[in-house]
This record gives sequence, C-alpha cells and structure tokens, in this order.
Amino acid sequence: MSPGIILNNRVLDVVFIAWFIAQFYKVLTTIFKKGKLDITRLWDTGGMPSSHSSTVSCLVTCIAIRYGINSDLFAITIIFAGIVMYDAAGIRRAAGKQAGVINSLIEKIPLFIGRAQYNKHFSKEKEAKLKELLGHTPFEVMVGCILGIIIGLLFRTYLQG
Repeated sequence: MSPGIILNNRVLDVVFIAWFIAQFYKVLTTIFKKGKLDITRLWDTGGMPSSHSSTVSCLVTCIAIRYGINSDLFAITIIFAGIVMYDAAGIRRAAGKQAGVINSLIEKIPLFIGRAQYNKHFSKEKEAKLKELLGHTPFEVMVGCILGIIIGLLFRTYLQG
C-alpha cells in the first residue's frame, strides 16, 4: 500500500478532507448570507456544520474501515469522538451563551455609571467582546457527524488500498 500524503498516513488524509469540507462550507454560507468572503471562517469555531464532529466521526469511520470495529483503536476513537461531540454541543455551547450575557452586561455598564466614570476605570481593551460563537447546537453536531461518516465511507477504497 502506498503511503498517504499527510505524514504518510491515509487516515489523516481523509480526516483532513472531512475537516476542510465542513470548514469550507462555513466560508460558502458566509458568502451567500452576508455577500462577502470571510476566509477566517476556515479556522473559526462554531456554526453549521460542526467540523469537530465531522473530524472525529470521520476518524472513527476510517479506523473502522482500516482495523475493524472489534479493534482497540476503534474503541479508543469512538470514546474520543463521543467526548468531543458532547463537548461541542454542551460545554463549548454553554460557554458561548455565557460570553453573550457578559458582553451584554459590559455594554450596559456605561449606562449605569456614566461614560466618563467607565473610561476612568476601564481601559479600551476591556471593551473587547468575548467570542460568542464557540459551540454548536445538537443539530450542527449531528450534521457534522453525518458528514464525517459519509466522507470516510466515500474514501473506503483509498483507505484499504
């Protein structure tokens, strides 16, 4: 079998493709929704679909194809995928919601204490907003998971070859 492209590893090749497709979809949707190219969406977190989910589900699929579902590697990757997807839809999403609440509160501080007092006690960098788009809805995680499985299955011959 010939080696893969990324670190001579075919599994990494296919997993990278799953990640890239999920992230590139975010770039395309930004073009259609906002009418502008935002290349930063290639490495941004959050949004549809979950690239974390597509990456780990593709990894699980690739390992299942290469080593079988009875292998220790499959067991490790499926547990890893479960943790990552739970984190994406749970903890990271909650952190994004909390960032939204904090941003809202920070915007209101000058209304309560006055702009002059606010400027006196808070520096400009304190006005920087926290990133709110961190996690995913369960639907975004599910779509990412399905995407990763499909990509893994599409590259079955490449993985076995």
